[in-house]
Amino acid sequence: MQDAVVAEIRSRLEQLARRERVTIAFAIESGSRAWGFPSPDSDYDCRFVFVRPLAETYTLFPARDVLEEPLTEVFDINGWELSKAIRLLLKGNAVILEWLNSPHAYGEVPGFRNAMLALAGQVGDRNLIGRHYYYLCREHVGRCFRDPETTALKKLFYLLRPLFAVQWLDAHPDAVYPPMNFHALRAGIDIPAAVTDEIDTLLARKAETRELGEGRIPPVLASYALEAYDRAGHWRRAVAVDQERQVLADRFWREWTERLAPSGLAVQPARAD
Repeated sequence: MQDAVVAEIRSRLEQLARRERVTIAFAIESGSRAWGFPSPDSDYDCRFVFVRPLAETYTLFPARDVLEEPLTEVFDINGWELSKAIRLLLKGNAVILEWLNSPHAYGEVPGFRNAMLALAGQVGDRNLIGRHYYYLCREHVGRCFRDPETTALKKLFYLLRPLFAVQWLDAHPDAVYPPMNFHALRAGIDIPAAVTDEIDTLLARKAETRELGEGRIPPVLASYALEAYDRAGHWRRAVAVDQERQVLADRFWREWTERLAPSGLAVQPARAD
């Protein structure tokens, strides 16, 4: 994490908050830097959750629930409005869970991340979260094995991470969601020694070179990934969102929206004639 880039991202977040008249509840680094397998040229993936003024929140015509800064070669900055983040959490989208658990924070309202993590423990559904990672895994299986002789080797990590996530959930039946860090996932599951050695070799190369290039998927990794993916098929099942969880989520949204909404644009009560 280069100090100059971090400072520039923080400056852009402050400008965005002023320009859009929002409160940024927290802003973190996502992507390979937070997952634990960056390359020397990895860009910065800043993600954040924001709250609009009450007058722009309690309205029939809400503004966009996504904000972003222009994309550059160095960083990618975008975020979700709090209601969007909570709705996706209820549906099992694990992205917001990863944001909440990121080890690199650009800034946050004291207490917010811990409060939302506590909410995730209450309303998160491990079956929906496992389903999210299974379908993410399926997407990357399709990409990597479209032509296994000329695969972009760095993309193997984007396949292995969700694959390890579903395996981790299988190995920890009482957990709601898996760790976001690649190495923590590895440590929580049983992986054959030959697979571990191959992964370590690729990690060492990725940490030192700007581009792993294309090539044949190492046979030991190919066999392991396809077999593990096949075993994970039970995560495909559809699961309905529990209505009690929706009540808890709605209560959290109302509480923190009222706490964090920028002042000066609150909804004004009607005046009696």
